[in-house]
Amino acid sequence: MNILLFGKNGQLGSELKKLLPRLGTVTSLDYEELDLCDARALQQVLHDLKPQLIINASAYTAVDRAETEHETAMQINAVAPGLMAEWARTAGAGLIHYSTDYVFDGRKGSPYIESDPVNPLNMYGKSKLAGEKNVEHAGNAYLIFRTSWVYSAGGNGFVSKVLEWSRKNRMLKIVNDQISNPTWARDLAEATFSMVAAHRDDLQDVMKERRGIYHLAGGGYASRYEWAREILANDPHRTEQLVQTIEPASSEEFPLPALRPLFSALDCSKFKETFGFSLPDWRDSLKKAMAE
Repeated sequence: MNILLFGKNGQLGSELKKLLPRLGTVTSLDYEELDLCDARALQQVLHDLKPQLIINASAYTAVDRAETEHETAMQINAVAPGLMAEWARTAGAGLIHYSTDYVFDGRKGSPYIESDPVNPLNMYGKSKLAGEKNVEHAGNAYLIFRTSWVYSAGGNGFVSKVLEWSRKNRMLKIVNDQISNPTWARDLAEATFSMVAAHRDDLQDVMKERRGIYHLAGGGYASRYEWAREILANDPHRTEQLVQTIEPASSEEFPLPALRPLFSALDCSKFKETFGFSLPDWRDSLKKAMAE
């Protein structure tokens, strides 16, 4: 199988890059090799490589900066996925694209299913929703995996920030009114790999038959405050922590340029019913991620 992976250096992409070679020939790209704002260059890459499967793990994820960098966010999160989907349709290829819980406004009060009304609160969410619609519009063999709060033990995400704060402060205040599913990037990559591997002989047919949006995130949900407490409890170097107390706070105490949905947990039942498995409980995955 000839696979093209976009976003190879991101949290998800770096995990996919390790797994995908088991399935065939993989070309992995990131912004150093291809600017996804350049539509002509993207189309040329697709034409030259002729992948049978495109996995788009790239995204503009600077949620607050997107409030002012509208055009860049839309080009990367909406226009580029649409072009990938159009090419895949005409070439008879498959496309796996990732989206976000931020397409919801967080006012439902219980975990979202795929058919719930969307209403993004910020430009990042709006750009990701536009990407979903562009992929859907092209049709054919596509799967859109909405996920949430993706993390890895390294990098500059929430886990690393909490550990860094814990070494500099005796007291932390973490918001407890933002709730969703912490999702280990490795779990998400392994789920994608497992789904493709299980259907590698008739992948396009399976993807065409089962095309649509699926929620795919860590099992269970938590507030950022609960997540932070678990991060500190599982810190393999707890003796380095200065922090003595961690207090819950409201989002209003930390005003940011972009509004966040408060309760955007995802119900992932549809994926499990369709493909036969689900991601582990977020607490179990966090322990594994931090033990490495």
